[in-house]
Amino acid sequence: MHAKAAPVIWGCFLLWNFCSSSSQAIYPGIKARVTQRALDYGVQTGVEVLGQMLMESNIPDFHGSESLQFLKADYVDYNFSNIKINAFSFPNTSLAFVPGVGIKALTNHGTANVSTNWAVKSPLFKDTGGADLFLSGVYFTGIIILTQNDSGHPILQLEDCYAQVSHAHVSFSGQLSVLYNSFAEPMEKPILKNLNDMLCPIITDEVEALNANLSMLEFLTKIDNYTLLDYSMIDSPKITESSLDLDFKGTFYPLKNAVDPPFSPVPFVLPEGSDSMLYIGVSEYFFKSASFAYFTAGAFDVTFSTKEISNHFIQNSQGIGNILSRIADIYILSQPLMVRMMATEPPVINLEPGNFSLDIPASIMILTQPGNSTVQTIVSMDFVASTSVGLVILGQRLSCSLSLNRFRLSLPETNRNNLEVLRFENILSSILHFGVLPLANAKLQQGFPLPNPYEISFVNSNIEVLEGYLLISTDLQHQRSLKQQPSLPGWKELNLIHGQWWGKPAP
Repeated sequence: MHAKAAPVIWGCFLLWNFCSSSSQAIYPGIKARVTQRALDYGVQTGVEVLGQMLMESNIPDFHGSESLQFLKADYVDYNFSNIKINAFSFPNTSLAFVPGVGIKALTNHGTANVSTNWAVKSPLFKDTGGADLFLSGVYFTGIIILTQNDSGHPILQLEDCYAQVSHAHVSFSGQLSVLYNSFAEPMEKPILKNLNDMLCPIITDEVEALNANLSMLEFLTKIDNYTLLDYSMIDSPKITESSLDLDFKGTFYPLKNAVDPPFSPVPFVLPEGSDSMLYIGVSEYFFKSASFAYFTAGAFDVTFSTKEISNHFIQNSQGIGNILSRIADIYILSQPLMVRMMATEPPVINLEPGNFSLDIPASIMILTQPGNSTVQTIVSMDFVASTSVGLVILGQRLSCSLSLNRFRLSLPETNRNNLEVLRFENILSSILHFGVLPLANAKLQQGFPLPNPYEISFVNSNIEVLEGYLLISTDLQHQRSLKQQPSLPGWKELNLIHGQWWGKPAP
């Protein structure tokens, strides 16, 4: 009996283990939280965008037939074409979160001025001309639901759409416009009915057009010649009464071998807050995946010639030439020197409250190539450079700077005495202080573009380093009218670590 039960027990155990591993939670590398303040600001800019969308929309022609008894006409066929919205006003518009559902949009007491061409035909007469239509009592409500598809692209859905125009006043122009205007009121009823039937389908079509554009966004983006960045959505948004939370993958990959890093993101929770429009949490995993990807791609293995060192390193009070002369004095060499620097492991990222540090375990080799002979190693040293990372938001860019905290050097050669180690520590520390870091900071301080759909920039921004993640609190500012499709151009230029800072790839 026990022998028969054992396979069953093992089978249940394996099945449970499979189910538990396959359902393992996937945590984001980047989190974003949109607050009610952002929705309120979105109403201001959104009305402008909506108005532009409406004024640029191709509103379909509509036609019909009415019996006008006061003209003793059994029927009058009418057709309205070239319909254009010229002006609008939505004074009472609001957006609000619907917990677990989406965002409710509401507008009432709206007005609009519309121009159109018209044509009428009856057994008694026919005519054409133009008309101006004034609409009032415009009311719209609907719930915008944001989900994601299998590829991580956002999808918008419009549900519970209800749109109505309460009043329409038409003013005709044409040869018989005086006559038409005298009985315009009976013709306003069919115009109003047709218009109300068209509004929700028009809005739905615009949402579908926006989804088509969103589906074309490239979420796996080439950052440079070393890495790719995946910032696709990993889950549908989570909506509460006061906010909307978005989870993004936020993973860097080596360009030529897009494999997952040998570590996983850990969960982190954004603190409660409503003072800013947008909160962005950038996890330690995001930076660690960047470090691993660049290391795997060989971005941290470069060689400088003497000429490159002279051209690119910033001169200190003693001069880089002085430093190189000290190296030459130690070894009594007159041959041209080369310096190869390479990370021996991925740089270590640490985010602790109030402190963002980067530890770089690396080695440096002083090389020479006498005549046409092979490259010879003069000396090889291992070191660890510990740096602090300073951060600031400038417009749409994240600007960074590195400062050297401490430096540890070891010489593997047993015949090197402590004095020589100390001399090399001073030399290498000078190279890092006055050469590498200023060159890196010159690149870093140009800033990294942040995602800026719809030409939105960050204002009143603040950055905090918390345990395991970076928190950006910011307000938003709309820069100009939207005349382009949604895009996230900022990520395409996001170069957190660029190999060109360090010279050319090592041979």
